[in-house]
Amino acid sequence: MNIFEALRISHDTQRALATQILQTQGDSPERNRLYRELKHELAAHAAAEERWFYSPLIDHDESMAQSRHGMAEHHEMDKLVDELNSMEMSSSGWLAHFKKLHHKVYHHLEDEEHAIFQLAGKVLTEKQKTDLAKSYEEEFVNFRLGQMPISSAES
Repeated sequence: MNIFEALRISHDTQRALATQILQTQGDSPERNRLYRELKHELAAHAAAEERWFYSPLIDHDESMAQSRHGMAEHHEMDKLVDELNSMEMSSSGWLAHFKKLHHKVYHHLEDEEHAIFQLAGKVLTEKQKTDLAKSYEEEFVNFRLGQMPISSAES
C-alpha cells in the first residue's frame, strides 16, 4: 500500500461519517456517537497526515505551498469543531454550523486527492510512498485507538 491508498481509507471514513451526521436529528444518541467518531477520525488523520505526508512534501519547492494550505485547512476544521463543541447539538444552529464543517471536509479531501496527491506523486519516490504509508498507518492507528485527545477538537 502506498501513502495515497492509506490516506484514502480515512478520507472515505470521514465522508461517510459526515454524511451520516446530516441524516440525524437533534441531540440523539446516534448523532452524538457519529460526531464523536468523526472528531476522533479527523484529529487522528490530521496528526498522522501532517507528520507523514505534509511534512515530507514541505521539503520540495513544488509541493510546499499546497502542503501548507492543507495543514491550514486542518486548523480551520479544528476551529469549526471547537465551535460545534460549544453549541447545543439539538439546536438548528448546530446543524447549520455542521454543514460548514461537512463542506470544509469535502473540499479539503477533494483538494488533496485531485491536486496534492498529483504533486506528491511527482516529488516522492515509490519507496518513499510505501515507507510513508507504513509510518502514517502506525501513527494513525495509535491515535485512532487511543483515548488521548490530539487536538482541541477532541475535547
